[in-house]
Amino acid sequence: MKPHSDRRHFFRTINALALARLPDILERWLPGGRYEGAEYVVQNPMREDRTPGSFKVNVKTGRWADFATGDKGGDPVSLAAYLSGLGQYAAAKELAGMLGATDAD
Repeated sequence: MKPHSDRRHFFRTINALALARLPDILERWLPGGRYEGAEYVVQNPMREDRTPGSFKVNVKTGRWADFATGDKGGDPVSLAAYLSGLGQYAAAKELAGMLGATDAD
């Protein structure tokens, strides 16, 4: 296992790369959303969500929340983990691969 500081660096690197491409990533992961200012508003695919409105992702910060359920996170890696059902590190590695940053770890 890598030292804790290496993992923090890995998470920071992957989150920074993902933030730079977040609108494209969101449209891939969560199609059919709309933009309200800096927020991407879409139905939550993790529950029976009939209309967009309570699930939002800030495309500048990566913070996301489902205001109907209280699920939330502070960055693209946590969103990847939430949507995929993976742990944070596994989700970060998947996201790194998607971004072509497999050597970031």
